[in-house]
Amino acid sequence: MKAEPKVEAAPAAGGGSKKLIIIIVALLLVLGGGGGGAAWYFLHAKNADAAHEEEEEAPAKTKHKASKKGHAGPPEYVVVEPFTVNLQPGEGGADQYLQLAFTLEVGGPEESKTVKDNMAKVRSRMLLLLSSKHAQDLKSPEGKVQLAREIIAQLKEPFEDRGEPQDIQDVLFTSFIIQ
Repeated sequence: MKAEPKVEAAPAAGGGSKKLIIIIVALLLVLGGGGGGAAWYFLHAKNADAAHEEEEEAPAKTKHKASKKGHAGPPEYVVVEPFTVNLQPGEGGADQYLQLAFTLEVGGPEESKTVKDNMAKVRSRMLLLLSSKHAQDLKSPEGKVQLAREIIAQLKEPFEDRGEPQDIQDVLFTSFIIQ
């Protein structure tokens, strides 16, 4: 009689082990799914946070460019052909001339077109500004830097009455000869 309980116990143990295996597999699937879901959530949250941080940093990085009528691409350049102006007489009273050529860095293609379309006004403003200068004021590097600032200020003034100011970012001298 002792053999019978063992025979009956063996099938019961086998059936129990199948149930145990099914429970373990189901538990592993639930835990794996939960772990995978948690991993996805946290990775997605990190990416969302990183994207949010980039969005916050982007205005700081492009603040300078955003103020330039929203253009955030590479700089645009407009070449101003060389011209010659009479400078104000120096101490000796002799005539002096400035031959100048420069390139303007502008905020974008739209600004480039505006400046090119108004090149006559650009040249007129430059002739008026430069003809008021003395040679000794322009010979030093500091004098050239100051002149570049004045050119930018002159060219930022709107070309049209009540128009928007031009987005002139820099003046790059390509020729600068005083005689």
